[in-house]
Amino acid sequence: MKRIMLLFFVLHLFTNCSTVKKNNAHLEQLILPDQLKKDVDFIYKKLQKRHPNLYYYSSKEKLDYKFDSLKTTITTPLKPLEFYKKISPVVAAIRQGHTYVLAPEKEYSKKETKAIIKNGVGPFSQFDFSFYDNKLYVFKNKSHNKTIAAGTEVLSVNGVQPQKLIAEYNQYYSSDGFNETLKKNGAARRFVAAFTTEFGIKDSLSYIFKSNDSIKTVTIKRFKDSITKKDSKKSPKITPLSSKSQHAFRRKKRINGYDKTTKTFIRSMDFFPKDSSVAILKIKAFKKGKYHRFYKESFAKIQKQDAKTLIIDLRNNGGGRLAEIVNLYSYLADSTFVFLKKSEVVSRASVFEGAYYNSNSVAEKAVKTLFSPFVYGYLLFTVHKDKDGKNYFATETKPHKINKNAFSGKMYVLINGGSFSASSILSSHLKGSGRALFIGEETGGDYNGTVAGFMPVVKLPHSELKVRMGIMNVKPYYQTDVTGHGIYPDILIKPTFEDLIQRKDPELDWLKKNLKE
Repeated sequence: MKRIMLLFFVLHLFTNCSTVKKNNAHLEQLILPDQLKKDVDFIYKKLQKRHPNLYYYSSKEKLDYKFDSLKTTITTPLKPLEFYKKISPVVAAIRQGHTYVLAPEKEYSKKETKAIIKNGVGPFSQFDFSFYDNKLYVFKNKSHNKTIAAGTEVLSVNGVQPQKLIAEYNQYYSSDGFNETLKKNGAARRFVAAFTTEFGIKDSLSYIFKSNDSIKTVTIKRFKDSITKKDSKKSPKITPLSSKSQHAFRRKKRINGYDKTTKTFIRSMDFFPKDSSVAILKIKAFKKGKYHRFYKESFAKIQKQDAKTLIIDLRNNGGGRLAEIVNLYSYLADSTFVFLKKSEVVSRASVFEGAYYNSNSVAEKAVKTLFSPFVYGYLLFTVHKDKDGKNYFATETKPHKINKNAFSGKMYVLINGGSFSASSILSSHLKGSGRALFIGEETGGDYNGTVAGFMPVVKLPHSELKVRMGIMNVKPYYQTDVTGHGIYPDILIKPTFEDLIQRKDPELDWLKKNLKE
């Protein structure tokens, strides 16, 4: 048995290394025009076959023209990244935020990845950036060079101007519909991602900074954390108290969810300092953690404290699980509610192929084939053709009762362009039902829903680019006549440059001031 396990491990390791080498070699290969044109036809047919709301924001005539025009521009062989830059704007023209082309990037083996991590913090990770008024700024310096103050402008990185790269890559993806807040909100992160796509991971970067009228060039190198291996071996003795604290911390990570990158909790619930009548629920994403337990304990505390006001912070919440927002809304609604309208799908086959069989692994497909009759049988009961001739997936369309600990007081919701997908669907309910007052900026997600649910990744046969697409048109119960825009705030507040640099929270400050009054 041990020999079999060892053989399996060696084969897995060999396959992984072989796949990485093959991918990286493919990035430098030129693909013939005829093959690229076939890829264009391939993905458009896949979209037509699986995407239930393909022509909602852009008409069929417009998309037909864009895909046909794209093929006429392909006259010479292209590398995958070059082809990505041609096809991505066309896919982005669908204007569905969950449908986009993944950028082709260099891959690293497990050994290489461990070596990069071992060498310490990279030159991008040593700063937190903000993109404001078409300029990139440092708003937090975590490097050893303390001369770079918050508010310093980044003129270039290795000769690359941030605004130019951001403007280029903004063409390659879309929000849901026509709003621009999602792109503005994610511009700083987009620059780092785009730079890595273009040039790979670097151990040092040459920055040109501007502070006031002074311009200087600074080289930032990767550095190791201050804790050495020798120091890490000297672990303190665990006392009964510290052991208890560690257990509580581990429990909190399991329930609240934990982000290892930022070392912060995904969900948190607290009360205003010196005012237990105001509760603050901050949710960074609807993923990870035992959300049932978190909301049950949080709203029990809110009820025990007899809080009169609840602030829900959904800023920069990119979405996540549908089941979680339904569970949360049961604590926020004031009466029995229906959460979703029927979710349109192209067909049972599109759900079956796109969700269940979405795998490139032969072994996985073989196992799934054994269970496929049961899955398709389930789809027979859940996917129905309606009177309008369209197919619908019946999920969360039945009435839900509110939770016994449901909050009945005044609610405020903080939103911005980073509030997308599931957080926008939750906001649609709170806005449409009149349960909350909204503060901040327009959400990045559409008020009327999004095409998401199952999101398979389709691999193009020749360029090997990957395209992610949603296959369920998820529509919240409440709708608006405004097409292609998010939830608008009742109180519009845009953080100023000074707010960003001084790390102020103008939305929360406005609330504190008005709640006192």
